[in-house]
Amino acid sequence: MTHATPVGYAPAMPRRMTGFEVLVAAAMVGMLAVFSQGWIMPLFGAKMSASAGGVVRLIYFPAYLAGLAILILNAGDALKILIRQPFLLLLLGLSVASVVWSINPGESVRRVVAVGFTSLAGVALAARYRWAQMAEIMAIAFAGLCVLSFLVAAAIPSMGVMSELFPGAWRGLWSEKNALGNNMALFFPVLAAAAILNPKRWVMWAGACALCFLLLLLSTSKTSLLATLLAMVGIAFVAVVRSSRIMAVVASYSAVLVIGLAAGVIILASGFVFELLGKDATLTGRTQIWTAIMMEVDKHPLLGHGYGTVWTDTGSWGPLPWIVKHAGFKPIHAHSSWMEMLLWLGWTGLIAWIVFYAQTMIAGIVSIFRDKGAYLAFPFLLAYSMISITESVTLTYNDLRWVIFVAIACKLAYPDRLKS
Repeated sequence: MTHATPVGYAPAMPRRMTGFEVLVAAAMVGMLAVFSQGWIMPLFGAKMSASAGGVVRLIYFPAYLAGLAILILNAGDALKILIRQPFLLLLLGLSVASVVWSINPGESVRRVVAVGFTSLAGVALAARYRWAQMAEIMAIAFAGLCVLSFLVAAAIPSMGVMSELFPGAWRGLWSEKNALGNNMALFFPVLAAAAILNPKRWVMWAGACALCFLLLLLSTSKTSLLATLLAMVGIAFVAVVRSSRIMAVVASYSAVLVIGLAAGVIILASGFVFELLGKDATLTGRTQIWTAIMMEVDKHPLLGHGYGTVWTDTGSWGPLPWIVKHAGFKPIHAHSSWMEMLLWLGWTGLIAWIVFYAQTMIAGIVSIFRDKGAYLAFPFLLAYSMISITESVTLTYNDLRWVIFVAIACKLAYPDRLKS
């Protein structure tokens, strides 16, 4: 297998960036930092008051403007990307349309605007940068978040370390340990890709990668650890496949065999798997939430309750009180991207998401044989897939994880060799 440098492929940062390029890169890094939500807990506390919500929403506006400005600067490439991503547009279109049938139209309108700008930020990243450049722009933001998380937890344990629900578990800049864990799980493959695709700075990014993994361990999030291990396997798989034609064939057949065996173990020995992961059969109460959600989905099966609704509902007869009643506690989200999609946009939205997700995963697998960008895309998609099972990270407004997924999905649809 030949792995010649693809046409149009470029190393990460140009040798000499102009002042304008530095400004654009800084805007992108700042935008990613805002969407990380890592500033909310240090500024407003782990239990943010309702009165702070308006201030928080205002802080997102500079990130919206940065993404929009960079999108406009690269309007031609952005248009080509959007033409190649009809199912992303379909998902966003369904979110907008859901305002019509939403149980809380005002809330849906506000959040549809937010998810639109969040998604466009991902499109802007893909339109502006090549794979290696995009990995490094993300890595700058993520390394900074890792360093700050470590400093906060080490220097101010009352802020960065949990003391109530999970005493001793680190949460860094976020409100709880799982938020730190799954952010680190998704940062890890990006930082690793930055090291691989930018060999001149591999020591720096490898160091950031090690810090990221340390924070993940300190969070004690088992699902996030499993997601990171999957990302590591993904990185190794890409390296092996790209080494030679023979290894590509061997690795591909081996992957199919391992996936089949893993599926068999999960189906036939689920109890053993839960015990190995230190989880109970309810996945720490998540299956109770999902059962309650499905009861509510049956009331609006086709189109759902409207985008961004349910979890902040204060009414006595809406879906949230019934979910709380059947689950036995009050969740703040569905704890599953797939269930969240059903609740918000019904089976129509879930099918649209499944097609978009499948398109992205297939493109990610194909990229292993075609493009060095697979070192970023494939491991990230593996980690994201695992986290999406137990966390709501899909079509989420003001959420860095959705920005990264959209950026990678769009970049896969419009790779470096097609970029003008």
